[in-house]
Amino acid sequence: MEIWKILKTLREKHNLTQDQLAERVMVTRQAVSRWENGETQPNTDTLKLLSKEFGISINTLLGSPRQLICQCCGMPLNEDDCISRETDGTFNEDYCKWCYINGKFVYPSKDELLNYLVEHMPNPNNLPDKERYLQFDTFLSKLKHWK
Repeated sequence: MEIWKILKTLREKHNLTQDQLAERVMVTRQAVSRWENGETQPNTDTLKLLSKEFGISINTLLGSPRQLICQCCGMPLNEDDCISRETDGTFNEDYCKWCYINGKFVYPSKDELLNYLVEHMPNPNNLPDKERYLQFDTFLSKLKHWK
């Protein structure tokens, strides 16, 4: 779905007029109208405000143009309810809600995460723990958080 359709749908779903939405994100009603007509798009700062206002990620506001994955554990972030939040409630689209909670990382070191994965992830091929540890380590080392 295109951003103008998403914004209009969200505004109507929340029973807001264009004036009310404009006031909440500190723009003019005309700006909201132009967004909803597909003439313009909100800037980055306004997207952040809209994200917070509607409780959805910027990625979702933009029509989910990119596949998000947690940069700590590699889990796909397909749903907004899996995405972490900062202490002010804004989304942090780099991490899942299990690796990053209230502005803090759950796993202070890669070793702690690796040990957790080896202990809790299924092992259908009955691989030795050391081999699984190395496989997880190879994967995690490619993620931004562990580079």
